[in-house]
Amino acid sequence: MSEKQLHLGAFITGSGSSVASWRHPDSPSDGPVNLQHNLKLAKIAEEAKFDFAFIADSAYITKESTPYFQSRFEPLTILSAMASHTEKLGLIGTFTTSFSEPFTTARQLASLDKLSGGRAGWNAVTSALEDVAKNHSQDKLYDHAERYAIADEYITVAKGLWDSWEDDAFVRDKEQGVYTDLDKLHTLNHVGKYFSIKGPLNMEPSPQGRPIVFQAGASDIGRDLAARQADGIFSPSSDLEEAREFYKDIKQRAAFYGRKPEEILIFPAITPVIGATEEKANEKYERVSSYVDINLAIRYLSRYFSFFDFTQFPLDEPLPDLGDIGNNSFKSTAEMFKKMAREENLTLRQLALRAASPKGKFVGTAEQIADRMQELFEAEAVDGFIIYGQVQPEGLQEFTEQVVPILQERGLFRKEYTGSTLREHLNLSYPVNRYTQEREARSINHA
Repeated sequence: MSEKQLHLGAFITGSGSSVASWRHPDSPSDGPVNLQHNLKLAKIAEEAKFDFAFIADSAYITKESTPYFQSRFEPLTILSAMASHTEKLGLIGTFTTSFSEPFTTARQLASLDKLSGGRAGWNAVTSALEDVAKNHSQDKLYDHAERYAIADEYITVAKGLWDSWEDDAFVRDKEQGVYTDLDKLHTLNHVGKYFSIKGPLNMEPSPQGRPIVFQAGASDIGRDLAARQADGIFSPSSDLEEAREFYKDIKQRAAFYGRKPEEILIFPAITPVIGATEEKANEKYERVSSYVDINLAIRYLSRYFSFFDFTQFPLDEPLPDLGDIGNNSFKSTAEMFKKMAREENLTLRQLALRAASPKGKFVGTAEQIADRMQELFEAEAVDGFIIYGQVQPEGLQEFTEQVVPILQERGLFRKEYTGSTLREHLNLSYPVNRYTQEREARSINHA
């Protein structure tokens, strides 16, 4: 049995990872807003003992937006519903740091954390689509570096607000008439470059202390933010060498900031497509990809480049050098696509289809997929994986029924939950309240 075990999250995407998955006969066409479908995915993940479910989000659409972005649940709403229909599964939602207030986000996440019994997580994003700003009474997106500076202060404020109440502050002694120990209530009084927040937060700590923080930036400045602030980070690649470099870099940066490297976990997203043979798996992938309309695929690709007009290029000729297009949008993803086009000499058609219907290296038999996951895990390139289904619920169901038992057999994944909170699932230490630490330090000094 492996001493260290990998972690698994389920990417709840509604219909699936392909922009045309909703056309598949076994997927509900209204997947992103079908409550029962979303609850079913959460239950599948929990039955397989996954660490968490993950909800992505975007606050801007156009007529060119892909189908599953056009109408979808806001993360807190659907995660709250999932909380009431699951018992152990972690619940991670995406909330922006660029166009919301830290007090509101801290309160919403603390509420989800409390009502779920300590299972909440926050994917802190800076927002990367230019016109998101125009949905929030602003003219334009902050530049890339400033978005990350804002995010750093925002997360710091949220963590400070989550420490407003020490763990044992809520006495609730009916006989003595004491509801709270007010000596254990603390006001943040934060005054910074971007935010001025008094506090305290009107929500007590959950059993895991405070929500888990995830981050997804892969640029240099994004990596630095994650190393300082995040408990988990979404890796941009599942290629062995690229993933190992990213893993090593993040762990080294975390150590530089005085953190234990094992206290930040790294997850690439993968889309397993499982068949009885590798050939059958490829046929399944191609069958779903055949639903993709090329015009839709090009629109999807353009999203990562601030809706750049790719139609000016011929469909079946190699893409020209795109220069700095996309550098103030989804910077690391745009760079990944530019690199892919350049190194593989891809046409616009080929690149758009790659983006719209991701394939990767996890198309094959259940054994082959488990082998690949084990290889990356044991090479210290990942701590776990976020599982997309190419078609939902089929993709997640097949992975849990066919690949998870192999991982369990090899001692790489749990057979039962050993804790109740997301923090316990991820084997992350409990965050001792800063004011409790100060109190204990004073006691030691005066002893």
